[in-house]
Amino acid sequence: MKVKKMAAGVFKTNCLAVMDEVQAKRVTVVITKRGKPVAKLVPVNEEKDDIFGFLAGKATITGDVVSPALTLEEWGNLA
Repeated sequence: MKVKKMAAGVFKTNCLAVMDEVQAKRVTVVITKRGKPVAKLVPVNEEKDDIFGFLAGKATITGDVVSPALTLEEWGNLA
């Protein structure tokens, strides 16, 4: 991955353009203050998060999922 250094003042005046460049060209920009690195702007990975949807398509519904599991008489015995 390419790394580009930029002074904080230059970054401040061109912030939106720099963000567009980071996204389009997939470059990293190190922002410096008095020649010393203080921040890093990196492109975001566009990969999907592993935790959401990892069970999609792996379960099936069997039986009636709308009706109550117990009858009124069975509920009465539990109380």
